[in-house]
Amino acid sequence: MKDYAPHIIKEGNLEFHLGRLEGSRVNYDFEKIWQYLLVKGKMLFGERFHLYEVDREVIYKLCLYMIKDAASCKKVGLDVNKGILLTGPVGCGKTSLMRLVKHIVPHVRSYEVIPTRNIVFAFNHIGYDTIQQFGNSKFFCLDDLGVEPTGRYFGKDCNVIGEVLLSRYELFLNHQVRTHATTNLNAKELEVHYGNRVRSRMRQLFNLVAFDKKSRDKRR
Repeated sequence: MKDYAPHIIKEGNLEFHLGRLEGSRVNYDFEKIWQYLLVKGKMLFGERFHLYEVDREVIYKLCLYMIKDAASCKKVGLDVNKGILLTGPVGCGKTSLMRLVKHIVPHVRSYEVIPTRNIVFAFNHIGYDTIQQFGNSKFFCLDDLGVEPTGRYFGKDCNVIGEVLLSRYELFLNHQVRTHATTNLNAKELEVHYGNRVRSRMRQLFNLVAFDKKSRDKRR
């Protein structure tokens, strides 16, 4: 197609070339993607936004995944058919990066970043329809996995996000619908919060991409 140019992104009067189009395939340039993410990040989050060299490996992996470079993803241990579970300490930039990196592929169906606590609050108001709503075929990134409160509807407690994850797992198996998530918790803490059954499903749902445990709080 003559006008097919997924590697060229326009932001107002600016035009960013993230690589070269070779036939129907884009040969992406990570340094050009990095520069675009810096600009787009400032547009989304304000002039204080910054990308840190210490996070380059994490950002590189996320970009490889977003552009669906299957061969390079395989080299760094990522399966393009699974979702991303981005882990790291509080304030290291997980949510901002998941909101940001999807913009490098505007031609690809995107996902909505939803705080898990908001899903639980919705459950508390309208009940089990909430689980069905977030267990549908839309693409979601479940933000702050594992720190949400227990849901309660008509006096009955429910591990809402655990149930949503089980629904998302069925969608993944039957319809290849991917789910992403961010969390401050480690594998053991997630298992305590959701139970072994959900934790087992999460291994099949997600690729693990992790910030260094010593990553500083960038919000300070």
